[in-house]
Amino acid sequence: DSKNLILYYAAENGEIHQEEFDLVVLSVGLTPRDNMKDLSDKLGVRLDTWNFIDTDGTMPIQSTRPGIFVCGPAVQPKDIPETVIQASGAVAGAAELLSTARGTEIVKKEYPEEKKVSGQKPRIGVFVCHCGINIGSIVNVPEVVEYSKSLPNVVYAGENLFTCSQDTQEKMKEVIEEYKLNRVVVSSCSPSTHEALFQETMKETGLNPYLFDMANIRNHCSWVHRENHAKATEKAKILTRIAIGKARLLEPLYTLSLDVTQKGLVIGGGLAGITAALSIADQGFEVALVERESRLGGNLNRLKRRPNGEKVDEFLESLVARVSDHPKVKTFLDSDVLAIDGYVGNYVTSIKSRVSGEVDDYEHGIIVITTGAVESKPQEYHYEDENVLSQLDFEDILEVDQKALSKLKNVVMIQCVGSRDEEHPYCSRVCCTQAVKNSIRLKKLNPKMNVYVLYRDVRTYGFNEIYYQEARALGIVFVRYNEDEKPVVEYIADGESKRLAVRVRDHVLNAEIEIRPDRVILAPAMVPQNDAIELSQMLKIPLNEEKFFMEAHVKLRPVDFSAEGIFLAGLAHSPKMMDETISQAKAAAGRACAIISSPEYLSVANIASLDAEICAGCGMCVSVCPYSAPELIWMNGRQVAHINSALCKGCGSCSTVCPSGAMQQLGFREDQTLVEINEALGLL
Repeated sequence: DSKNLILYYAAENGEIHQEEFDLVVLSVGLTPRDNMKDLSDKLGVRLDTWNFIDTDGTMPIQSTRPGIFVCGPAVQPKDIPETVIQASGAVAGAAELLSTARGTEIVKKEYPEEKKVSGQKPRIGVFVCHCGINIGSIVNVPEVVEYSKSLPNVVYAGENLFTCSQDTQEKMKEVIEEYKLNRVVVSSCSPSTHEALFQETMKETGLNPYLFDMANIRNHCSWVHRENHAKATEKAKILTRIAIGKARLLEPLYTLSLDVTQKGLVIGGGLAGITAALSIADQGFEVALVERESRLGGNLNRLKRRPNGEKVDEFLESLVARVSDHPKVKTFLDSDVLAIDGYVGNYVTSIKSRVSGEVDDYEHGIIVITTGAVESKPQEYHYEDENVLSQLDFEDILEVDQKALSKLKNVVMIQCVGSRDEEHPYCSRVCCTQAVKNSIRLKKLNPKMNVYVLYRDVRTYGFNEIYYQEARALGIVFVRYNEDEKPVVEYIADGESKRLAVRVRDHVLNAEIEIRPDRVILAPAMVPQNDAIELSQMLKIPLNEEKFFMEAHVKLRPVDFSAEGIFLAGLAHSPKMMDETISQAKAAAGRACAIISSPEYLSVANIASLDAEICAGCGMCVSVCPYSAPELIWMNGRQVAHINSALCKGCGSCSTVCPSGAMQQLGFREDQTLVEINEALGLL
């Protein structure tokens, strides 16, 4: 009678349940596009078993045909951050091939001489956008246009179907010239996506790009007031009036040009560090690679095989050989970073040798953090007893002593040891695939061996699922346990000696089972390096709650820090597989080379500005700035703040806390903000 949906499902104990729901949402799988076969034939690239684009084993951005790079779900199902990372990595791969041609095809864009508007009465042009039906179906755009015409200093107001289109951009240029506009307001969508486009149009007409403001009447208006068109229209008027009010007080702003040291520094010589350093070097720039240990490779030195059985040591040897032979890679082994001074484009890092004690001061323009992570030491399950090992320790033995291991009768692997608990709430990501890989190798050594994997959830995501299916087919037994009923490992009497026993509740049998293994293999949590906090404080870059380094934005800037010129890759960011590490390292190198590929770097224009005459020298700006741009100096016998314009990113923190009003953020000055508030209040 309710017309609802009835869902039937089986609980873990086997009981069938029936429940009624208003809505059932299906989580469906990602599949390749139907035209993939046709595309692969045209490009001459190979598809894999599932018709995704196949890649070159250890190079996840490279298709099977040189010169054709791949990224995103075309390769395999992946989330937005992994897609963005791999896309940037593909760019780096292409840049490596094209490095010798860099700059040869550049045609410098010429802009007209900038018009002088200082002292002129504001002549404001307003362009209101329909954005197709995004805005126009909710907001009465013609009514907003007519209202704008009635506001002071507005000499032109018009509507456009798509203000961001090329045709409308040309129309805007004509209107600016015809009406001699010296300020422009666009009421449309988000400035985070389109402000740069409209500022470019301003420059092409000879106007300073900062004589422009936007009213976001899509995200802030039509999208959130779909049910009330009249109110949405009134709000669009308010937002447009606010932008016009501020536009009257806008002044030209200018970026700061900084010289760039066209070299890179990579801190950490594991897989991510080596990959990033080689990519930067292959793009034509000198790079220093700093590693605390006596050899490169990091965790890769302990990993023996990939899930598909390929040997890792041969791959690592080839990478190390490339680093050693590359004329643009300068390697510092057994070395520590003592101090890092400077800012984007101009860093100086002191590198101390642990062997000689000598300190080198290396000048560079960018930094890539690839300090890695380590396997934690379990505090349970009798770890470090002779027959209780971690997966990495066991992998060493599995590679060199297969004859002895083939004689084992029972092996138990316990997952999530120190992961997904109160201390480490995150998943260590690689452990399930590692356990499946090693259990398959054991089973193939001795098909009669009993291999048990005690798990909470099997997370062999993506294509690694095929190895889980193979393990099940080989007869490996997977037993699920609950967090509040963890396995118990103890020694029991066996004649005159003792032997291991593992007890765990099987949710299928709904009973406790006991296994007497020859070996217990643990999957410990992957944890950050101990000195992550020290490096974080040195560079003023953030860590997350688990003390891994945290990117600027998980989806939009997954390899950048909020501090410009510093990038991130590998296990220092979070636990990840080899192919994910390589993609992220390539991406970090690509982003870094975007800075050092030019001899100069243009900083933001809307930075902090200080009136030293009224500065009280309280230091509050120094305490809140995340970029260390302000500092206290002595001037004319008193202490005042001073802004390093190269470090300032225009976040506005300093101007927010300044009690005297001496600190102002250009483009968001106090008088401009007050006008916006007054314009809003005047219409409410």
